Amino acid sequence: MFHGLTQLSFWPLVTVTLVLTHISIVSVTVFLHRHQAHRALSLHPAISHFFRFWLWLTTATVTKEWVSIHRKHHARCETPADPHSPQVLGIFTVLLQGWALYRKEARNAATLAQFGNGTPDDGLERNLYSRFPNLGITLLLGLNLLWFGTAGLAVWAAQMLWMPFWAAGVVNGLGHCLGYRNFETPDASTNLWPLGIIIGGEELHNNHHAYPASARLSSQWWEVDIGWMYIRLLSLLNLAEIRNTLPHTAIQVKAAASIDMDTVKAVLRNRAHVLSLYGRRVVAPVMRTEWARSPKAERRLLRRLRPLLQREYVKADANAWRNLDQVLDSRQTLATIYQFKQQLKAVWTDSLVSREERLERLRIWCALAKRSEIPWLQHFADTLSGYRLQPAQ
Repeated sequence: MFHGLTQLSFWPLVTVTLVLTHISIVSVTVFLHRHQAHRALSLHPAISHFFRFWLWLTTATVTKEWVSIHRKHHARCETPADPHSPQVLGIFTVLLQGWALYRKEARNAATLAQFGNGTPDDGLERNLYSRFPNLGITLLLGLNLLWFGTAGLAVWAAQMLWMPFWAAGVVNGLGHCLGYRNFETPDASTNLWPLGIIIGGEELHNNHHAYPASARLSSQWWEVDIGWMYIRLLSLLNLAEIRNTLPHTAIQVKAAASIDMDTVKAVLRNRAHVLSLYGRRVVAPVMRTEWARSPKAERRLLRRLRPLLQREYVKADANAWRNLDQVLDSRQTLATIYQFKQQLKAVWTDSLVSREERLERLRIWCALAKRSEIPWLQHFADTLSGYRLQPAQ
């Protein structure tokens, strides 16, 4: 029994361990995250229960706890109420103690009551999975020792560390500090890298925060979301039904002079993309021009202030905002594009206005932008006028 029933050598044992941990990753991203937390897809009851059982067996995860904590993260993102914001708690705290933060929040009854609606509440959940969460991983230890012998202890340790490190640490920590952004969301979320394979697509974290209800996390053609591949396979086998994906947009040049309700619908649904376009097509070129015209003594300040003009979430002190106010007072072009950005955001942030009022505000905004003396702002107004949703394919 030293080598267990399987009698595996080192490399086959490593392969089996990676496969087992990968199934856990898929269970988290497909079942817990996209299905349970955000209802982006529905799953066949048999598949849903397999994922639930597997997570109980290999991670001791209680569905209601995980879903509640994740939903609270979205609702309170980057605030002191966020269960695991590195912007608030510090990157090393979340990266190294992510699992401890999760367990702490899981004991918060108010979080479970407010954010845990719709999670499984059947007899198995009440009498086994939620009542005895550690029984599964204890059984797993025994099974690993039986299958793999003494090496099964190392396999079990890898399974116990895999999710706390990658999900609770890397995604929740580095996914709000390092990486690139496709969308200007009102938080610090980032995409860690374009190949969403190691963590099942969860690496594409900024995409997810921009469109949390989407079953697909990749948005660029070069981004790979392996979780989406599994969802598509389950869909083809009639084991899953996709409810929502990222909207596709197009700029219709012929419609540039006509802003209608389709424009409003596209802008409202894609506000993070609109702000990202504004940053790239208006703020960035204006800043480059201002930087080139400025004396060397002021260029460093302009470089530091650029995120305050372009990003939707910036962790800056009061002195930085005072410096921004001073720069805006002395540079009319920067002040203009900053004011236009705030006015554009007001089109969707004011919840008391009707669709018709939003349409009128957007028309006025584009008309004023076209009459400005800033060519990049004029071009962006033309772009926004032709902004449309593409039909689902």
